[in-house]
Amino acid sequence: MAHILIAEDEEGIARVIDRALRADGHRTTLVGDGLAALELATGGSVDLVVLDVGLPKMDGFTVLRMLRTMDEPVPVIMCTARDSVEDTVHGLESGAEDYLPKPFRVEELRARIRVRLRQHAEQQGNGRQDDVLEAAGVRLDIGARSASVDGRAVELSAREFSLARELMEHAGQVLSRDQLLDRVWGFEVTGTSNVVDVYIRYLRAKLGSERITTVRGVGYRFEH
Repeated sequence: MAHILIAEDEEGIARVIDRALRADGHRTTLVGDGLAALELATGGSVDLVVLDVGLPKMDGFTVLRMLRTMDEPVPVIMCTARDSVEDTVHGLESGAEDYLPKPFRVEELRARIRVRLRQHAEQQGNGRQDDVLEAAGVRLDIGARSASVDGRAVELSAREFSLARELMEHAGQVLSRDQLLDRVWGFEVTGTSNVVDVYIRYLRAKLGSERITTVRGVGYRFEH
């Protein structure tokens, strides 16, 4: 099973998460501050990080930003009492694979961990990593993680790139918000989250609004 780093300074919460993950057969390591989390999350010995935002010494957002700056691909699930849309978008934009507001049910965390571990394993062994997607003048180089529009390089965040890839792999098809949440974010409970709409706006600003069509009441379509 996986080696999971739990970065949580509230001892009671850390113990609950630790017991649940060990019961699932995972190996766990617990740390209570951001500096220790950053040190242990680098080097490839950890398969996933459960990262609290409000850590001492270095907050979770900074830990995550530094991990992504160092090109560490380890999946990160952020857990925090800060549940505003702005904080959620900030966490995902910084490179988190998932964002879970407190209080949460440990069963939901376990489910999200299973999704993220499976997706990461698929990505690591995905034969499409050298593929290039092209549609409507947009070019995505999957292996190089680069994008261009009409030959002009465009910088996309990790989440924007994943969303663009999903849309372009199904160019001409309508994808619902729930489908995009599941495939790009892995959310099992969609609720009324508008994170898809937020990121569609980001992509339209960078790729051109005419390339992504809203199908009212259904979802979004990337035009050929």
